[in-house]
Amino acid sequence: MYGLVNKAIEGLVRSNHGDAVWQQIVQAAGLELSGFVSLESYDDDVTYKLVDAASEVLGASAEAILEGFGEYWITYTADEGYGQLLERSGDTIEEFLENLDQLHTRVGLTMPHLRPPTIHSDVLDDGSIRLEYYSEREGLAPMVVGLMRGLARRFGQSAEVEWMERREENGSCDVFNVRLSQANVA
Repeated sequence: MYGLVNKAIEGLVRSNHGDAVWQQIVQAAGLELSGFVSLESYDDDVTYKLVDAASEVLGASAEAILEGFGEYWITYTADEGYGQLLERSGDTIEEFLENLDQLHTRVGLTMPHLRPPTIHSDVLDDGSIRLEYYSEREGLAPMVVGLMRGLARRFGQSAEVEWMERREENGSCDVFNVRLSQANVA
């Protein structure tokens, strides 16, 4: 994965738990590094080690870490220079999801080793969204829950995300159902 992903994990941990906890996670992951370069490609194992170490140090499941990361990712990438790409990808969540593969193609122009997931979405009769998440990487599907929550917030909504099927069950993809509602403004 690209350093941008690992930098986002670092940003999430530092902003919520501080520098000392980040250093504990790096040490628990067995990594010796001084930082990540956003556009440099790193072995996927580095990211997996960070997630496992964060789970251990923070006392949270890897699934919870990935959900939190997914939610954080939306804001982080907008702040890291990808905000215009996000804005141009749709005026609604439904449009955004429809254009997600094109967004990944554009990002791939600067990241030639990018291997993004594919998400197919359908709006159902009840207004919910059925998402099919395809990825060559194992274990990252919980991020989709957080990503949808973060996207919903970006569009002034909130999202209830239910993981309907796991790739291990159907052999091809993870399936989610997303119910959107207007966000409460306090």
